[in-house]
Amino acid sequence: MSGLTVDDFDFPLPPELIAQHPAPERSGSRLLHVDGQRFVDRQFSDLPGLLRAGDLLVFNDTRVIKARFFGKKESGGQIEVLLERIIDDTRAIAQIRASKAPKPGTRLMLAEAFEVIVSGRAGAHGEFFAIQSVGRANLWEMAEAHGKLPLPPYIAHPAADADETRYQTVYARAPGAVAAPTAGLHFDEAMLTTLRQQGINTAFLTLHVGAGTYQPVRVESIAKHTMHSERYAIPAAAAEAVAETLAAGGRIIAVGTTSLRALESAGNADGSVTPGAAETTIFITPGYRFKVVDRLITNFHLPKSTLLMLVSAFAGQHNISAAYTHAIAQRYRFFSYGDAMLLEKSNAV
Repeated sequence: MSGLTVDDFDFPLPPELIAQHPAPERSGSRLLHVDGQRFVDRQFSDLPGLLRAGDLLVFNDTRVIKARFFGKKESGGQIEVLLERIIDDTRAIAQIRASKAPKPGTRLMLAEAFEVIVSGRAGAHGEFFAIQSVGRANLWEMAEAHGKLPLPPYIAHPAADADETRYQTVYARAPGAVAAPTAGLHFDEAMLTTLRQQGINTAFLTLHVGAGTYQPVRVESIAKHTMHSERYAIPAAAAEAVAETLAAGGRIIAVGTTSLRALESAGNADGSVTPGAAETTIFITPGYRFKVVDRLITNFHLPKSTLLMLVSAFAGQHNISAAYTHAIAQRYRFFSYGDAMLLEKSNAV
């Protein structure tokens, strides 16, 4: 990444291309197949025809929790709290929006239901706060009972009933994320059945996406950026599925950048992955050599974001730049509720 700056990953995006709602049907979105400088416009429903028997799709089964709360300080000032992660039943790391940053010891009343105390700053840049619930309040239970679904900042409407369903994957089962693994939102039960019938295998891991995924790169040189940490767990069954796919000559296809981050964090030089739970701060930029993943299904990412840097590393920086130019010209829909890409791994830069 030597010499690369955030401006190398910028592009002009017409605001009307930022999807505010999902497609009427999960698999009804568009799919841009990117193979070097070859771009093919497809529908997401075409995906099974682009795979072959023996391939392995690796999904992230994290579930988004209701992590957004509105409340007030003891002084009466209005606040908004977004949980970054719940550490245990009574402790969490959170973003807090307020007219003045709360000091350690400040009590906050959330959703007119329970109180938390601010312990201090947290995060690599102090951008988060450590909080602890007062009394016996269980943060997992409070989130489910009183929290709001945390839609991304570029979606203008508050979470509605439809978002409760469509901002979760159909296979979500491990609560802990505060942002959805959005590449997986395109899969419905009918497509998963079709894939299985075609001999395409599936495996599941868990990476809890944090609010840090939306944190901007605050330094000009990306070599100086400190990546946020995320928790992941790779079951033994998933590691075995990767090994069996490699042995049979199949391809490992990550469904989303979160699955890719977990696989590459646990990856070995021979392409296998080590099962278990860990934290990852892996920052994938052009020049990175991928150990495990052969193909990537992903949505379109924000300008200057670490995820745009990741896909540029995977498919080639110039290829991705040209693909995004093509997608804008063809009026693809961008970001979490937008369209998808199937990326072929490239050795180009």
